[in-house]
Amino acid sequence: MLEEKNIEKKRAPRNKTMTLSEEEKSLYRKELIKICEQTTIAQIENKTINQDLFEVLEFLPEGFVDLLFVDPPYNLTKNFNGNTFKEMSSEDYVKWIDSWITKLIPTLKKTSSIYICGDWRSSGAIQQVVEKYFKVRNRITWEREKGRGAKTNWKNNTEDIWFCTLSDDFVFNVDAVKLKKKIIAPYTDENGEPKDWVKEEDGTGYRLTFPSNIWTDISIPYWSMPENTDHPTQKPEKLLAKIILASSNDGDFVFDPFLGVGTTSVVASKLGRKYAGIELDETYACLIQKRLHLAEEDKTIQGYHEGVFWERNSLRDQKKVSSAKENKKEETTFSLFDIKKGA
Repeated sequence: MLEEKNIEKKRAPRNKTMTLSEEEKSLYRKELIKICEQTTIAQIENKTINQDLFEVLEFLPEGFVDLLFVDPPYNLTKNFNGNTFKEMSSEDYVKWIDSWITKLIPTLKKTSSIYICGDWRSSGAIQQVVEKYFKVRNRITWEREKGRGAKTNWKNNTEDIWFCTLSDDFVFNVDAVKLKKKIIAPYTDENGEPKDWVKEEDGTGYRLTFPSNIWTDISIPYWSMPENTDHPTQKPEKLLAKIILASSNDGDFVFDPFLGVGTTSVVASKLGRKYAGIELDETYACLIQKRLHLAEEDKTIQGYHEGVFWERNSLRDQKKVSSAKENKKEETTFSLFDIKKGA
């Protein structure tokens, strides 16, 4: 079990990886739900369903999902805290994807967006299935900056996310997902003013760029990040924030049938969305509840600051800009005080 591994594993003093004590697991276990009959939206709203996906699908409400995010096991043998997913033939993997996609379709609204994750092995199978049922809008490729080296092959450091919709009527909030980047060529107009970029209070120039389908600003959760857990395929909060902000509105319902350690639910909660998800493993499900409680107090998302996404490894710049703005704010306050005092 995961908690036994946590006891045995020696961690550095600054390691922030989230773990569970037996007391916490006993507490959070009570918050998990199981579904054995037809449910309403209210019964699953903001809940974690601790069951096998195929035990739950037939009992889910119809037409409640605004945004479906799916991060299924990729087609390789992987151990998830004792539950092993085994690699299968490409044909069987296509059939497996189809078996749960078809049962999720009734849960979608006509305006729903669907995002499905895969790697280079599974991406082709995903494409075969989604093209049967959805309108495929794009394939996002994001860079995993970590990964093992390979002596006889190219190092694998990317994953795909297939972006689909159920119809031509869907949400896409492009202004909510622009990327803030330092400018390389600070062009100015005839008056010497910045052209398509802004100069922050610290003097640095930045440009808000439109989001593309190649994401190079994502950091995989690692030991010094508070969101990190021992889940082997945990998705970063920043990645989910991009998807949720782009393809849902405040108060919309976000659903994740392979919830893992709950990044989808946690980010949906931080961003003011309703959420629900399904997770088979009890320890992972309890970690979800712990993360959700922490998210009630801390709404920050690493890499998303003051309403914009920042380049990777820019935390120092974010703090510098915020500090400069705060100093300017204090100077303005003092100036107004002096004016009133003089009056």
